[in-house]
Amino acid sequence: MYLFQIIPHILLLLLMPPLLLGVINRTKSIFAGRQGPPLLQPYYDLAKLMRKDAVFSNVTSWLFRAGPVITLAATLTAALLVPLAGSPALISFNGDMILFAYLFALSRFFTAAAALDTGSSFEGMGAAREVSFACLVEPALFFILITLARLGKGLSLTDIFIALTGMQWMQGGAVILLLAGAMFVVLLAENCRIPFDDPNTHLELTMIHEVMVLDHSGPGFGFIQYAASVKLFVLGAFLVNLLLPFKADNPLYGWILFIVCMLLLAVLIGTVESVMARLRLVRIPQLLATAVVLSAFAMLLSLR
Repeated sequence: MYLFQIIPHILLLLLMPPLLLGVINRTKSIFAGRQGPPLLQPYYDLAKLMRKDAVFSNVTSWLFRAGPVITLAATLTAALLVPLAGSPALISFNGDMILFAYLFALSRFFTAAAALDTGSSFEGMGAAREVSFACLVEPALFFILITLARLGKGLSLTDIFIALTGMQWMQGGAVILLLAGAMFVVLLAENCRIPFDDPNTHLELTMIHEVMVLDHSGPGFGFIQYAASVKLFVLGAFLVNLLLPFKADNPLYGWILFIVCMLLLAVLIGTVESVMARLRLVRIPQLLATAVVLSAFAMLLSLR
């Protein structure tokens, strides 16, 4: 039974993230009335990048080369802390929710540091924007974690989501919905999706995340792309666990339901990106502050 839980967990964690990007791109293509790229195009792109050689500037140091590797390692470690489909996380201990948040901060730090290491003012602009918006994303994430710790009476993500039952969902529905709204905003912001950033843009004045990785190439750029898809998968799994506590008697049904919910979440993200335009930079802090307010209200309601 333990192997039946751990093997699907590892396979989904390693193989499914690029598929979410393919579903998002296909959804956007349908809204635009065109065929669009194949669902498996992100896998083809990653394979192509892994076969290429990397080019490094003479002004960069070891930090530029280590940035993509540390970013991927931190993101995969954070993924091991999140339970999937009602199964315990592969790594679980008291207080792992704090490590979960700071692993994303670690990956962001090295991505921004690698951008600054190039000596480019253009990439420095993107790093400054990324760090500035992160200052508003992290309070919302911590309010969400604190509220969940209150509801689940624990400091481990596995204990919290296993303790979250349908009865608690009904009793604290307002709190859960506020947390879900805030978490969805955090998901879009952390993954640089519309309305915060456009991963497909090349307009200098609006780029945030993409501008930081312009000098990366070959396997290093592939690591960054794959880490971004894993981050989307992890935060999406967090949101799915929050909205739909998995308590299936048959583990197979739980895994199938989890996969379906993740694909539906990718469709939702693609729909949001199709019906909304990217916000002006001065409007982004206002939306992030809204997420902070929603999560703070949820925490206050959980204390009553």
